[in-house]
Amino acid sequence: MDSYIIQKLLFASLLMTFQVISRSENQSFNDSADLTLPPSYRISWMSSIDDYKRISEITIPGTHDTMALHGGPPAECQAWSLADQLRAGIRYLDLRVFALEHTLYIMHGVVYQHTTFSTVLSTIRDFLKEHRSEAVLVRVKPDLIDKDKVEGMVAQLITGDEDVWVKSDIPRMGDVRGKIVLLQKDSFKLGIPILGTDKKDDYEVTHIDEKERKIETHLQEAERECGGGDYVVLSYSSGTGIGTLEGMFLTPKRVAEKIDPWFYGYLNGLDLRKGSCLGIIAMDFPGLDLIQTVIHLNQF
Repeated sequence: MDSYIIQKLLFASLLMTFQVISRSENQSFNDSADLTLPPSYRISWMSSIDDYKRISEITIPGTHDTMALHGGPPAECQAWSLADQLRAGIRYLDLRVFALEHTLYIMHGVVYQHTTFSTVLSTIRDFLKEHRSEAVLVRVKPDLIDKDKVEGMVAQLITGDEDVWVKSDIPRMGDVRGKIVLLQKDSFKLGIPILGTDKKDDYEVTHIDEKERKIETHLQEAERECGGGDYVVLSYSSGTGIGTLEGMFLTPKRVAEKIDPWFYGYLNGLDLRKGSCLGIIAMDFPGLDLIQTVIHLNQF
């Protein structure tokens, strides 16, 4: 075989090996549906949070458009199933809910995500039965038409369930272990109020470096506001260029491929004063290392 061809093949093999090693060293971004947890991985990380600490004083990893697993590149925001996201440490869920007749469907825009709100509740409850030290925060965002029906239908589903927090008071960790904590915003009024750091259209991404600057600004605001009022603070690292002219090819996954590794480095470089927090951080396609970095900002 020609020596030039052999050299090219060797180079390609080395490059592939380097890429595999790089990915294994830093799992900040994940687009694989398969979740493999290291033997030492601590699923029940909230067990290290003191009972007296208010939920609004904790830094919590979450997913943006949690159930957006279907619909192709423009619609997909996550790779892991809900059960696997919870096992990976995600404790904030962002659900887009559409009321049709007697059922609450999970959507991303007009794309049905092959599940219902009832099924999502069952998955969360199963997880919490096994991991009683944890709490799962859930934002229900009514979507499409008949948005005003969603709250009443959710209330009906959880009537009499003492393991769902629906009050606007900020609970302490000890109050909500093993429970679902609902969050309220806009037309959905069950649960704890949210203070969002994102402004209108901040989710639109045309240039990655501009998105990075926005995330920094949002987290600076989150640190100032976190734990300071009767609300939880919510920030997003997610974004998409779909719907814009300049960023039309920047799907949620393409944005996350660039943002997640940068975000991992940014968070690891933060010098937070003891007792500070960043609230909820909702991400697209987060890997285990990024999730763990967010968790460890709690300074156990």
